[in-house]
Amino acid sequence: MSDLVAIVYPSEAKAEEVRQRLLKLQKEYLITISDAVIAVKTESGSIKLNQLVNTTAMGAMTGSFWGLLIGVIFLNPILGVAVGAASGALGGALSDFGIDDSFMKSLSTSLQPGNAALFVLIKHMTADKVIKEIKDAGGVVLKTSLDETKEKVLRDALASVVERPAA
Repeated sequence: MSDLVAIVYPSEAKAEEVRQRLLKLQKEYLITISDAVIAVKTESGSIKLNQLVNTTAMGAMTGSFWGLLIGVIFLNPILGVAVGAASGALGGALSDFGIDDSFMKSLSTSLQPGNAALFVLIKHMTADKVIKEIKDAGGVVLKTSLDETKEKVLRDALASVVERPAA
């Protein structure tokens, strides 16, 4: 079972920094991430999602491959690539995996303009080591599906940075 954690940061750059730290920790096998998305509330009030994987580009690439293969079979590889890329891009744009986009957008409406929320879908985590690596970035927990004790540990670790005076 996966757990969802959403943490608010004062800027998109700070949220991206934490996402990169988590991806580094994933390479060290301390966390397994299914999805990590940054939602930013623009000055106009709209929500922009910065996905970890661009499904449109992946769909176009996969579609191009299959289109080329089918095009070679029917002796028209150029047309096959074009049709495959177009249909793959359309399929990729319409598909969604990981965290539901509409859920993230609705939850992000409470953000202040310019703030960013990092949504992470976690399959497995060595909590003490991961929290140690990200707690100095601060942030405010917006929502989690963690049990109450783990959520409290996370909230306290992130809040301890806010309470300490800057050096």
